[in-house]
Amino acid sequence: MGDKEILLESTTFIVSETDEKGIIRYANDKFCEVSEYALEELIGQPHNLLRHKDMPKATFEDLWKTIREGKTWKGFVKNRTKNDNFYWVYSTIYPLTLSDGSKGYMSCRKVASRNEIEKATKLYSTMK
Repeated sequence: MGDKEILLESTTFIVSETDEKGIIRYANDKFCEVSEYALEELIGQPHNLLRHKDMPKATFEDLWKTIREGKTWKGFVKNRTKNDNFYWVYSTIYPLTLSDGSKGYMSCRKVASRNEIEKATKLYSTMK
């Protein structure tokens, strides 16, 4: 158990929503399946619960700066699962306002190709 790559299918589409502080308030079934967490375990938790130790802090600093400016952030992310396995995704994160006026962020993720993962791994290893 642990440190094994979870390979996503080409049709995998992972969606989550957080409040302005990054606290999870929604996750789709695929998110739960891939992350190895039950929905009840995710709701109310900080999204960085899934942050893998190999991800450079600078990536998330850029992500937060971008979305707080009201812009969309796109990039490759290596996430950690509940059982300390990992998976790679291409993420698109954007700000949103719900009908009740509350603000937050929506994150949509799809499978990253092997070539993209290799490039991201090399880049991120230089950023530590």
